[in-house]
Amino acid sequence: MQESIISGDYKTAYDKFYQKHDEAWRMLGAKYKARHIVDVCKGLAFAKVLEVGAGDGSILKILSDNNFAAEYHAVEISESGVSYIQSREIKNLKSVQVFDGYKLPFATDSFDLIILSHVLEHVEHERMLLREIKRVAKRCVIEVPRDYKAGVDARIKHFLAYGHINVYTPSSLRYLLSTEGFEIENDLTSMIEPEVTRFNTYVNQKKTKSLLKNISIAAEYSVKQALSKLMGKKVREQFANAYTVLCKKADHQPELF
Repeated sequence: MQESIISGDYKTAYDKFYQKHDEAWRMLGAKYKARHIVDVCKGLAFAKVLEVGAGDGSILKILSDNNFAAEYHAVEISESGVSYIQSREIKNLKSVQVFDGYKLPFATDSFDLIILSHVLEHVEHERMLLREIKRVAKRCVIEVPRDYKAGVDARIKHFLAYGHINVYTPSSLRYLLSTEGFEIENDLTSMIEPEVTRFNTYVNQKKTKSLLKNISIAAEYSVKQALSKLMGKKVREQFANAYTVLCKKADHQPELF
């Protein structure tokens, strides 16, 4: 394997990341990420799918179980992640390998779809990776958390604790993609589901279960959903916790100057 261009500290942080594995938490998150992928790709069929930054393989596992595509491949910078993917015995997974974070070891246009789910916010040189994705795949699905919001300056340590070194809004992601020669075919916004909030509250944060808290979680979600439907796309994007897009190569590369 060629020498990685990922900085040393960054590579070290992820190499053993999946040795401490919380299967229930990761599968719960993957359940909704996989659903977003299926929803944004509705009406399309794929023969070969590659997940870039596949983590522990939880998204591919769910997609495979639901026959999303005929053939799956995965690349990941973390050796512990690759080992975990291999242990899953994912149906129709043809290859899984460590890569350098930027150079994809595949021929041009060799995949129908690349999945990049909650990866771009972790990438040091995001445009380099996007250009390689555009080379290798006809289409891509990208999902990012909507981290850029009021108070972002005071939350730097919070985001870094999750490995997020880039922050996005739907508008900033659309701008980034358009300036790299992508055309967005479909998109959707999503909010953290009550099931995920409850798990994070009671299991990850180890807080005592409370009927009142459950009601509060469900009510907040319902109110935001109702307002989003009533107020339109701009409000939906303000309330969203994540943004998902289906892209293809644009006919023309944008001109600079």
